[in-house]
Amino acid sequence: MLSETLSKVRAGFKYIYLVMFFTLLAGFFQPLITGSSGENTVSGVIVLFVGLVGGILLYKSATSEKNRIIYFGGGAVLIAISLTLIFQMTGRV
Repeated sequence: MLSETLSKVRAGFKYIYLVMFFTLLAGFFQPLITGSSGENTVSGVIVLFVGLVGGILLYKSATSEKNRIIYFGGGAVLIAISLTLIFQMTGRV
């Protein structure tokens, strides 16, 4: 019982760590690198988070026996949405 709870805490921690990393990456380094005021920081974090969730779903499609097609389709769609949002934010669409 305790090992199952510990396993769930570890799994949750790695996702929280990734979200915090992307938040730090988009929120702190983007204004320093580009010299801008950082007004696109929130939307950048959302785009990275959507891509992260898509990547997690693609990973789950490779490791799961059940719902493999649903995970793959959802992950591919979320990554495509993230890529589209990136192109819109950079003005290439």
